[in-house]
Amino acid sequence: MAKIKNTKTELKAQNDALKRYERFLPMLQLKKQQLQAEIASIVSEIEGVYAEERSWRESLRPWIGLFAMAELPEGFVSLKKVKTTTGNIAGVPIPIYEGIEVERRDIDLYETPAWFDDAAGALENAFVFSAKRGVLERQRELISEELRSTSQRVNLFEKVKIPECRENIRVIRIHLGDESTAAVARGKIAKKRGTAEAEKEATA
Repeated sequence: MAKIKNTKTELKAQNDALKRYERFLPMLQLKKQQLQAEIASIVSEIEGVYAEERSWRESLRPWIGLFAMAELPEGFVSLKKVKTTTGNIAGVPIPIYEGIEVERRDIDLYETPAWFDDAAGALENAFVFSAKRGVLERQRELISEELRSTSQRVNLFEKVKIPECRENIRVIRIHLGDESTAAVARGKIAKKRGTAEAEKEATA
C-alpha cells in the first residue's frame, strides 16, 4: 500500500475515491450478473443446436447407408462463408449468426444417383449446424473474457480499493485527531505560562 499523507487534503481525496468506488461497484456487480446470465443463455442455445442436430441425424438413418454405396465427388458441396452481423451484449461486440454460403460442384445428373441431391442438402445442413455452434462458441468466448475482466475489477474494488480507502481514512482521522488534541494541549500550556508570567510581573 502506497504511503499516504496525513493531511486534510489527503483525507478529502480518500473520501472522494471511496465514494467513487462505492458508486461504481454496484454497476460492475450488475454487469457481472448480466454477463453470467448471457453465458448461461448461450450454453443453453449451444445445447439446443446439438439436440436439433442429433434429431436431424437420427432422421437420416433410413437412407444414410447410401453414402457407402457410391462415393461422393471431392468438393461436392463446400462451405464458402459463414454470414454474421455484429450484436452487442453488455457492451461486448459479438457475432450473430445469419446463414452460410455454400458452393455445389456441377455434376452430371445422368451419371449420378438421384439421391445425390438429398446428400447435398444433408451436407449443407451439417455445415449449418457446425456454423451455428461455431458462432455461439465465439460469443461465449468473448463474453467469458469480459466476465473475467469484470470479475477482476469487482474483486479489486471489493477486496482492495474500498478497504484500502477506509483504512486510509481511519488512519488520517486518528492522526488529525491526535494533532488537534496536541494543539489544544499546547495552547493550554502556553496560556498557563502566560498567566504565570503575568502574575510574577504583577507581584514584582
